[in-house]
Amino acid sequence: MIDSRAVVASSARVDDSAQVGAYTIIGEDVEIGRGTRIEPHVVIKGPTVIGADNHIFQFASIGDDPQDKKYKGQRTRLVIGDRNTIREACTINRGTVEDRGETTIGDDNWIMAYTHIAHDCVIGNDIILANSTQLAGHVHIGNHAVLGGFTGVHQYCHIGAHAMLGIASVVTKDVPAYVTAQGQPAEPRGINAEGLKRRGFTPEQIRNIREAYRTVFRQALKLDEAVAIIEDLVLDQPELQLFLDSLKQGTRGLAR
Repeated sequence: MIDSRAVVASSARVDDSAQVGAYTIIGEDVEIGRGTRIEPHVVIKGPTVIGADNHIFQFASIGDDPQDKKYKGQRTRLVIGDRNTIREACTINRGTVEDRGETTIGDDNWIMAYTHIAHDCVIGNDIILANSTQLAGHVHIGNHAVLGGFTGVHQYCHIGAHAMLGIASVVTKDVPAYVTAQGQPAEPRGINAEGLKRRGFTPEQIRNIREAYRTVFRQALKLDEAVAIIEDLVLDQPELQLFLDSLKQGTRGLAR
């Protein structure tokens, strides 16, 4: 299943069921799982682990050195889970020792053409990164988030689960779970109600999330005051836990 025109390093471990296209280069310390399909003209460098049933399109650059001036050749890695689609000309870099030493991408993600995922990013599951999304180093993105095309995210920002960023947004501060944001810089516009409905949230749960959003963004409360109110609600409204956690995490401050 490896094209005769591909170049595969002797230490690379490619599952027998994986497919590797012509002129693709698989470097040292690369592991590719079962059923993964790699189109022609892809470059994968290690240490990199790629799981099962992924599809990587032509001209992608996977697992190269981090674009960090402090990087001095230390051994770091990239880990990609299962069933991800990585489209044309995407670039995904390994981690740095200043952080976790690892860039991590979960499962079932849709990473569209020309997207860049920098060193030490942590990407969850079932996320959409539309064309030309640009993630700086150390960015964390929660499960089911959607980033519109040409979105740029500042280093160290956290984007919570089920959040949605509008096209060409510039994210300079954290965006909590469930929130929609847009603009340059991105500002909160409401909750991702339609996305929540599609993922099985009940009308009552969506209503509770909307009220929690209003507490944080519409009542002119200090953040600590709003967080205290939501903490009191979580026992009876467990769907607010993701929202609450995302308000407390991160170091960039909250987009409000």
